[in-house]
Amino acid sequence: MAKRSLLITVFAVSALASVPNTEAVAGDVNVGVHIGIPVPPPPKIALPAPPAVVAVPNTTVSYAPSVDFNLFVYGGRYYTFHDGSWFYATRHSGPWVFIPTERVPRPVVGVPMKYYKVPPGHAMKTAQPPGASGGFCPPGQAKKGRC
Repeated sequence: MAKRSLLITVFAVSALASVPNTEAVAGDVNVGVHIGIPVPPPPKIALPAPPAVVAVPNTTVSYAPSVDFNLFVYGGRYYTFHDGSWFYATRHSGPWVFIPTERVPRPVVGVPMKYYKVPPGHAMKTAQPPGASGGFCPPGQAKKGRC
């Protein structure tokens, strides 16, 4: 009987010794993922009150004609195209969050250029390759071959 008790005790002690101390392990674990895609800084937009918006004809998108930057409203969110990147906010005062072009709702990307304060590609108009059409295309549409 004593041999059996000793065997059980040895087995129990060895089993407990093999269980890691989860408190020490969890505190020491660091996991990070970096895929190397730079995220542009958000625009410094400061609106003290929601701007007046007007519906873009034949769409479900509105725009703010009284501000001096691209500002669209769709689905309860504000969208802006700033320095070649899209950003959204749930309030007029921000915070503004980067959103990849392919994640911007189609109605927003499809807004005609005449409703932009600063059309996409405006700053790069002179940098177009020879034979380029010179027309503007909504962000993301050129990649899809639609312009």
